[in-house]
Amino acid sequence: MSSASYRCTCGATLEYKQDLVKEQGEVYPTWKCKDCGTPIPGQIAEKIKHQHPS
Repeated sequence: MSSASYRCTCGATLEYKQDLVKEQGEVYPTWKCKDCGTPIPGQIAEKIKHQHPS
């Protein structure tokens, strides 16, 4: 299984759950970059949040 990563608009590379901040929404949570607070697309956040550093 290949690892997922996402390059945020602030330049941060998001690879693991600790790179994300969870904000509780009315129905679904919103995942954001921990560095700048930019919302991350849901499908990408779902893949990243299940990865763990080696």
